[in-house]
Amino acid sequence: MTTPVKLAIVYYSSTGTIAEIAKELHDAGVKAGAEVRLLKVAELAPQAAVDSNPAWAANQAATAGIPEAAPQDIEWADAVIFGTPTRFGNVSSQLKQFIDTLGGLWAEGKLTDKAYSGFVSTATAHAGHESTLLALYNSVHHFGGIIVSPGFTAPAKFVDGNPYGTSHADGQGTNPVDEVTRTAARIQAERVVRIATTLKAAA
Repeated sequence: MTTPVKLAIVYYSSTGTIAEIAKELHDAGVKAGAEVRLLKVAELAPQAAVDSNPAWAANQAATAGIPEAAPQDIEWADAVIFGTPTRFGNVSSQLKQFIDTLGGLWAEGKLTDKAYSGFVSTATAHAGHESTLLALYNSVHHFGGIIVSPGFTAPAKFVDGNPYGTSHADGQGTNPVDEVTRTAARIQAERVVRIATTLKAAA
């Protein structure tokens, strides 16, 4: 009997959009048969900045029970899905700081041959969906990881239109995560689990 794929979903979320997508990925991963860890990365912003934004403070309170990711979680995982809001078309400093702590595992070759994927949110429709995911995947190339993007592998992917990973434009909080984004997340999680299962069996 084969052991389930171990999937780590590691994200940073300020006002909650990425946290909500992460939960959708988690649930889809579990349904696909994976053992899933849902993990946030540490907040770097001062508490005063968080408290000044009601949505940011509310998300911090709502996700207080979610464990913070550690390098050991990445070592444990067969597959990793990273999530971040875009920051000027790039990865948020909070997620990047976590990725930068993985140097020890990288040096030991413990990041290689895993399946990696990513998801993102932006404030507006063309504000870095693709560039942020491509920037995130630069790190995966250095890991020697295997990028498992969703591609246009299901009819629903032609609705959300992003083959690089799940993405959502939240309109500064006016556009909640909708069924299009949730469907994209489910497709992505299922594909990551399926490919990771194949890789694990082949190893």
